[in-house]
Parts: sequence; structure tokens; C-alpha cells
Amino acid sequence: MTAPRPAALGGPLHGVRIVELAGIGPGPFAAMVLADLGADVVRIDRVAEVRPERFGTPHPDLLNRGRRSLAVDLKTAAGREVVRDLVRDADVLVEGFRPGVTERLGLGPEDCLAMNPRLVYGRMTGWGQDGPNAPYAGHDIDYLALTGVLHGIGRAGEPPVPPMNLVGDFGGGGMLLALGVVCALFDIRGGGTGQVVDAAMVDGVALLSTMIHSLRGMGMWQDARGVNMFDGGAPFYGTYECADGKYLAVGAVEPQFYAELVRRTGFPLPPDEALDRTDPANWPALRQAWARLFRTRSRDDWAGLLEHTDACVVPVLDWREAPRHPHLAARGVFVAHAGAEQPAPAPRFSRTPGAIRRPPPHPGEHTDELLAELGLDADRIRRLRGDGVVA
Repeated sequence: MTAPRPAALGGPLHGVRIVELAGIGPGPFAAMVLADLGADVVRIDRVAEVRPERFGTPHPDLLNRGRRSLAVDLKTAAGREVVRDLVRDADVLVEGFRPGVTERLGLGPEDCLAMNPRLVYGRMTGWGQDGPNAPYAGHDIDYLALTGVLHGIGRAGEPPVPPMNLVGDFGGGGMLLALGVVCALFDIRGGGTGQVVDAAMVDGVALLSTMIHSLRGMGMWQDARGVNMFDGGAPFYGTYECADGKYLAVGAVEPQFYAELVRRTGFPLPPDEALDRTDPANWPALRQAWARLFRTRSRDDWAGLLEHTDACVVPVLDWREAPRHPHLAARGVFVAHAGAEQPAPAPRFSRTPGAIRRPPPHPGEHTDELLAELGLDADRIRRLRGDGVVA
């Protein structure tokens, strides 16, 4: 673990102002990525969530790092006008409500683009802005299920296994929203006008599965679960329990890497045979043989023998171990900021590196500061507070 990397020139998105209507999961993740890369992100939180006694201490939700918070009651006309004032001078608005919610608030794309024709309006939903499922709730597991992705994750003969919520919420959702926002900003810098970025997790999950569709089309992927190259079916791509109950991850896909693995481990143990690995019919027996071998030594013993080779084997680390692995520590993959250990900004830029510029704020922690930046005087801010419009 290292100290945060320097902000240098402020990151590649320095000078970009983003208004984020507070949500959970993928929307905040996209805003976090953009803030890490230098954008000035203003998060609009709910007045009911304001706890002034906590100001000055970092909020534990790391997804909210890097921005300032303004607490507004969007149910009031005056509160919505505060947000409109922010939008008029913003480059991007990000929201993650169900379709139609911001329209009913008078903060939909048509409303905001009428005020600011160069605005990028980023929308994060599960099902998208249209289609039969669009009005309904869903979660990561649902988007994986309908796209076929969930069907392919798990052991043969066992139920599908949800891969936490990394694929839908963050890979197919928040990350693609961030990419879409940056692409739309690039278009504006080239002379274009504002537009809506409809980032649906169901779209993003399907996109992430493109290679599997290619392999199916080439006859290199079976529809059955857990019998393929990258789904745990291949004995040279999977995890193995060691003598101490911990695990190794083996990814010796290419023949030369598998040969290195065989040479260094002395595979197989008698009376097992070194069967032809290119024949899937041999995979179950080979997996059993490798399992017997790996159970003869501890995880760290195997890692010491294999990690710094082309055998493509590393230890399966837990959440506490990972930040202290020598490679991750050397690269500063995890950093300490405001007392919290967390993943560092990515990707890396040689001239304008990203950085964690501030800890996650508590709702409303920067209300006065941001309203003053809008040009409101102290009396006006006091009246808005007194009316419960802001907090």
C-alpha cells in the first residue's frame, strides 16, 4: 500500500463539471471514476440524509470519493431550481433513477438540454430507457440472467453462480456509463452538441459477452455450463485447493505455459497419467490428477515455486491479503486516503494522472460552499435552509 499518487495537472478531465443526482451502485461508481480522473463532481444528496455532526470525517462509502455534496429537496420547486442553476454551467449530468422520474421532476433530458445545449446527460439504468422491462426494478443478477451470461457461470451439473455484482453493476453498467460520458464530451469538443447517454446494464452485460458468442459461432464453446475453456471446465484454467485449505489460481492456457507448469511441478503424481490435455474427454481425469498434486503442499509453497514463472499460477488472496502482495504494493494498486485503504484510480496516465482528491463527503457537507459558488449570498442561503429546500 502506498500514499496517493500526485494530482499533477489535475487529471485528464480537469475542468469538467459534473452534476450527479445521488443514487447507489453503478451510477456513483461512474461518477467516482470520472472524479478520480479530474472531473469536479457535485453530488446532489437528499436533505433527510444530512448529519452535520459528521461533517469533517470521511463517509465510509468509498464509491462517493472525490466529490462535494449539496443536499437539496428535489420535491420543492426551489430545490429543483437550485439544481437547474448547477446544470446551466455543467458539462455533464448523471442520474440513475427509473425511466421517467427526472422528467416528472422537470429535470429530464429535454428540460436540461434546453437550458444547456452542450450538456451530456448520462442515464444509468438496469433495463434501459425503453423496452417491456424498462419500468420495473432489477438487479445485477437479473441482467446477467436474461443475457445468457449467468447461465455460463458455475460448475457443471450445479446451479449458476452470481459473480458478486461486478459484471452488471460495475463492468457492464458504471464503467460503460463513464466511457459513454467521455465519448460524448469528446464529440462536443469536436464541435458537436449535447446528447443523452443511455447506459443500460443489460446492454453492457451483453457487450461483455461478445467473445463467448464468437467462440460459440466457431464451434469452440458448448452451451453446457462448466465444460469450457474459461468456465472452469478445463483443468488448466481454474482453482485448486492446497494442503492448508487455501487455493491457487491456474491459468496455463497456452501449450508452452502448460509445459512450464508440468515441468516445475513434476506432474503427475503416480499412478496418474499425463493425458492429452487438448482432448476435453480427458479433462475430468486431468483435473482430479492436478487436484491430488496441489493438495500435497501449501498455497504459499506452490506460489513460491510457480508465481514468478510463465506457468501462470498465483495464490488466491483474500481481501486483507491482496493489498499487501508485493506486486500490487509495488504498483500502488491500493492506496490509503483519509484513513481508508481502497483501490487506487485507474487507468494510469503518464502526464495527467488521476488521483483521489478528497474523501467521500457526508450528505450536505458542502452545501454552503456550492451555493456561494452559484452566486447566492448568505441571506439567501439562510432562507433556503430555513424553508428546508437545502440542508
